[in-house]
Amino acid sequence: MGRIELRGLTKRYGTLVAVHELTMDVPPGRVTGFVGANGAGKSTTIRMLLGLTRPTAGTATFDGRPYAQLSEPMRSVGAVVDPGVFHPARSGRDSLRVLARAAHIEQRRVDDVLELVGLADSAGRRTKGYSTGMRQRLALAAALLGDPPTLVLDEPGNGLDPQGIHWLRELLRGMAAEGRTVLVSSHQLAELGQVADEVAVIDHGRLLAHQPIATMTAGGRRLEDAYLALTQLPAPEELP
Repeated sequence: MGRIELRGLTKRYGTLVAVHELTMDVPPGRVTGFVGANGAGKSTTIRMLLGLTRPTAGTATFDGRPYAQLSEPMRSVGAVVDPGVFHPARSGRDSLRVLARAAHIEQRRVDDVLELVGLADSAGRRTKGYSTGMRQRLALAAALLGDPPTLVLDEPGNGLDPQGIHWLRELLRGMAAEGRTVLVSSHQLAELGQVADEVAVIDHGRLLAHQPIATMTAGGRRLEDAYLALTQLPAPEELP
């Protein structure tokens, strides 16, 4: 349950091709890292997957269904795209209560996820007083409200301190160990190498590789070096 399937996914803005014929599967039970430089097409791909941006061509589905056709999206897919979406005058707990009510999720689940992300003691504070890392944790709590089998996380480590990064690593590993599908974009390659089972590399909107971490780092090679070797391939217009 929760397999992500991209088939020929393409997005053009006029003459600019942000994502070009991207095809890949993201399987359950694994953490899949999604890496690329700024402007490589990561966020555009994730936005198309979540129905926030309409693709020019191709499809992005969860077990064969686009996000817009999921009957209970929060119970199917948990997403972190922008941790700054919460109303600054609401407390963390109230922000999640509003989401839970709209999605017909039991209110007791709010306290469960606040505890899970380490915000139980700060849940009564207004979010305008939250640090960047706390907002990121609140966004993760929102993503987990529906106890979804699939997580799609765009740069979830932004703003987290070293302790928070370690906590996130253990959380994602635990989610995958439960059989969930975990897709996480990140520019922190060293950290990604410690949590991901496999990595998909995108550059200029094209998928360059999708391989197990063990394959990319064979022979003691660092993930950073493997990434640099891939992205030094010929420019997209020179590729067949």
